[in-house]
Amino acid sequence: MLPRHVQRLGRDWVAHWNGSQVLASNSPVSSCVRWAGHYPWASFPLPVHFSSNWRFPPFFGPWRQFQNSNWQLDNFMQSSCFHLPNPSMKSEGEEPLTKRRRLSGQHDASTPAEETSFSNQQEALCISAAHNEEKHSSKKGTVKRHWEYFCQHSRTMKIFENKETDQSITESEAKFDFTVMSYNILSQHLLEGNSHLYKHCRQCLLIWTYRFPNILQEIKQLDADVLCLQEVQEDHYRTEIKSSLESLGYHCEYKMRTGRKPDGCAICFKTSKFSLISSNPVEFFRRDIPLLDRDNVGLVLLLQPRFHCKTNAAICIANTHLLYNPRRGDIKLTQLAMLLAEIASVAPQKDGTFGPVIICGDFNSVPGSPLYRFIKEGKLNYEGLAIGKVSGQEEFPRGQRILSIPIWPKKLGISQNCVYEIKQQQKEENAGEKLEAAKLDNTQEIVIASEKLSSKLQHHFKLSSVYSHYFPETGIPEVTTCHSRSAVTVDYIFYSAANDDTAAPPGGEDFFHGGLKLLGRLALLTEKDLWTVNGLPNENNPSDHLPLLAEFRLIER
Repeated sequence: MLPRHVQRLGRDWVAHWNGSQVLASNSPVSSCVRWAGHYPWASFPLPVHFSSNWRFPPFFGPWRQFQNSNWQLDNFMQSSCFHLPNPSMKSEGEEPLTKRRRLSGQHDASTPAEETSFSNQQEALCISAAHNEEKHSSKKGTVKRHWEYFCQHSRTMKIFENKETDQSITESEAKFDFTVMSYNILSQHLLEGNSHLYKHCRQCLLIWTYRFPNILQEIKQLDADVLCLQEVQEDHYRTEIKSSLESLGYHCEYKMRTGRKPDGCAICFKTSKFSLISSNPVEFFRRDIPLLDRDNVGLVLLLQPRFHCKTNAAICIANTHLLYNPRRGDIKLTQLAMLLAEIASVAPQKDGTFGPVIICGDFNSVPGSPLYRFIKEGKLNYEGLAIGKVSGQEEFPRGQRILSIPIWPKKLGISQNCVYEIKQQQKEENAGEKLEAAKLDNTQEIVIASEKLSSKLQHHFKLSSVYSHYFPETGIPEVTTCHSRSAVTVDYIFYSAANDDTAAPPGGEDFFHGGLKLLGRLALLTEKDLWTVNGLPNENNPSDHLPLLAEFRLIER
């Protein structure tokens, strides 16, 4: 305990400083100290001015405790203002103690009514402060994303949308252009359950009542014709998201995760551009298969373009969020095979060929990983592949167990070609023409051959990625997600490219009726770009993922 005259001296200092103009926000003081918090062993504030040889007086308190706190005078001498622990002053450091308790789940001795009232007041103030900061976000800087065009016609259509001649309008009616967005909007339940990923964020930017208006504003601005959303929390979807998107002209389909997981995947499309042919949810959880004990899901829609165009092919849109666990590549590959099997059962046209396919989602796998190559190349030999290397999420994978052959049991009913075996047999039985039967026999031979070489997975979709994943000028990786632990690409838009598309893979012409030409994409950013705005989420970006956006044209075969 300090002598009374010293304590009185401290109070006199506070009274003098609180009444002076030195602490006015518009009157910066040189060579002064920022008081970052209250130390219980100090009954008075520090002097304003320091000389280079100044030392703490012996009565100040336990010097060793102060020394161990890593509090350095040199760091604070550059400050132009002096902050005391005064409730009337804005804090630039930690959140107030009462707010920290509320956010961390700790409670003080206040009554429930007082606590609820205080919580509501704090949240209201927090939202107000966050929106005020958003108005002045230009001071902190925002990272702009630009469109990259691969077709001059697409650029012209966007600039001169309302200045087309009658002839060009007639010409455009023969084509069908549309945009697709893939966006992990960050479930609030998952955000709060993984708070260690958002230590870089100020708490008021993480509450749903602040994030949702920004998510909705982002969707309005980008104005995609098809939305593929991941981590859509069920209660938020039911009470806010669905009605808000319907008011913007979207029809929404939703699949919630199984078990007790409160989020899921949604596909929403503009009813002015598409009509729904079928909606097909996919559950990856199988009670009778120990391997598939996770609650991830997928959703596959078949959409019919409303406008007259040369090709009447329906478009298959798939959306998924694969398992995160980097050490369970076997589950990831099996979930992917189940999604591809559902697409293969939905996408076929009347003539037996596949219509255009778009697969969106958070695949929790990085570019160049075995899972990524399997999607793009249509084949994967996983013999000798370590389970932790499938997704490429870890530089030094912890899962060293080798993938079993086959990965999933036969009772799953999916072949190594990623098609439903039962449906394949039904097709064989219902085939009436010899030519049809011969084609099916050939398919059966391929399935049998692949099962003999059971370490080889295949699928018939010739898919390309909308993004290149690296900036061509520098070779720096593109980033789709950024939080306290990592900044990588895990979100993708894959599509079946038309033959004249620059990204079209060789072969596959006989499997597809038409295809898609990539007209443009919303450019991604680098990790360095994102940290200039304090990573994700931030004042302007409401999720820890960036939205992916691409424009396509439907091309006939």
